[in-house]
Amino acid sequence: MQHDFWHQRWDQNQIGFHNHQVNPYLQRFWSTLSLKPGSRVFVPLCGKSNDMLWLLAQGYQVVAAELSPVAVAAFFAENNLHPTIRRQGEVLLYEIDGLQLYCADFFDLSSAQLGHIDAVYDRASLVALPPEMRLDYVYHLSSLLESGQQILLVTFVYEQHEMTGPPFSVLSTEVDFLYGKWCSVNKLTSEDVLQQELHFKQRGLSSLHEQVYQLVVR
Repeated sequence: MQHDFWHQRWDQNQIGFHNHQVNPYLQRFWSTLSLKPGSRVFVPLCGKSNDMLWLLAQGYQVVAAELSPVAVAAFFAENNLHPTIRRQGEVLLYEIDGLQLYCADFFDLSSAQLGHIDAVYDRASLVALPPEMRLDYVYHLSSLLESGQQILLVTFVYEQHEMTGPPFSVLSTEVDFLYGKWCSVNKLTSEDVLQQELHFKQRGLSSLHEQVYQLVVR
């Protein structure tokens, strides 16, 4: 999946993956991580998610990454926010109090740029990537984190042949394969959500589960 795919989706407003509401699993399970106020939370492939505003409202610092300048501009415009913008090499950094949003390819960002991270919130990153990109994604993510830091991961599980992603189906066995060698993996919930996600049913799915994991870096 190349840059052109995501630029086209945003340019043509084909963003059915965007949720206007704050993710309920974030609200239910974020406290499981027991983070101190002021902790820095990384949100990769963030789009224009309002989950970032929820994290800010809880007293956390947010650092995020999004490839599409359309998505970045929409996030600030739709929330009536006026960031300062500065260039770091090829990357544009948008800043408001408590939030740093890098308009950049996730794979181009380094720990030196992002600084210390206490936790990662991944609702729409891993599931946005086809199988051949997931190992590289997880490998790069691991380079940004240190022992004891945590990830709240939300995934979808469905019969992949019934629908072309994204979002893609990511089985529990794949989560264990991708993260198990460097994280402890704790599945917090697995819930049948097809009746609440009727647009997926209309796309042909016969079942749909959302699964939430707490991952702790070893």
